[in-house]
Amino acid sequence: MKNKNLYNYILGIADNSLILGQRLGSLTGHGPSLETDIACTNISLDLFGQVRSYYQHAAKIAGDNRSEDDIAMLRKEREYVNVLLVEQPNTDFAYTMARQFLFDVYHLSFLQELQKSKDLTLSAIANKSIKEVSYHLRFSTDWIKRLGDGTAVSHQKMQEAIDGLWTYTDELFHQTEADKAMVAEGIGVDVTLLKEAYYEKVGAILEEATLEIPESKWFQKGGKKGIHTEHLGYLLAELQYMQRAYPNMEW
Repeated sequence: MKNKNLYNYILGIADNSLILGQRLGSLTGHGPSLETDIACTNISLDLFGQVRSYYQHAAKIAGDNRSEDDIAMLRKEREYVNVLLVEQPNTDFAYTMARQFLFDVYHLSFLQELQKSKDLTLSAIANKSIKEVSYHLRFSTDWIKRLGDGTAVSHQKMQEAIDGLWTYTDELFHQTEADKAMVAEGIGVDVTLLKEAYYEKVGAILEEATLEIPESKWFQKGGKKGIHTEHLGYLLAELQYMQRAYPNMEW
């Protein structure tokens, strides 16, 4: 492969949205209200739309006749390099919104920087995606505040969700070898520079929602290196079923 680092860098971006989109898509028909159900489904579709553009770009770089569907659907578990945060299960609605919020804050700031990429395709995808992700963040932020500063039960559930997911946030700012190579070429985003502002923004919103910022300094990692929690295997079994059961099928 001519530019393996760029290929791997794109996978690092796209896999996050693919896995989170699948998580949200599995909630279709199970939302707490019709409006919220449709909103979650639309966010899922937004993420899948972004993912397709990323994988099409990756397929061109790979140059081995694979399509975006092959890259998305036919890799093995250890070949996915999404962060652990996005593969966490839909435990309950508070947990789902907390996971979305913690990723959205990062995702928006990441895309704002990716617009500056010397890779014009990545820059264009980021520019197109920002409007969508800005809505995602508004939606998840509203629910953080609504549940956090709501009833005693909703507050407790949201606090438990934030506490449980906090351990996965630091990995968002870890750099892989592909990340470092692309930053050096002016293509990638130096995610380490996003960390301080991320925690400041998350902290301010949690405070407004009357939620406590977790004090734990112990964080999980491994997703960016293909080492995942048990949840990803089950998710991929569902995601990949049609492609593996009926190879090369067409609608």
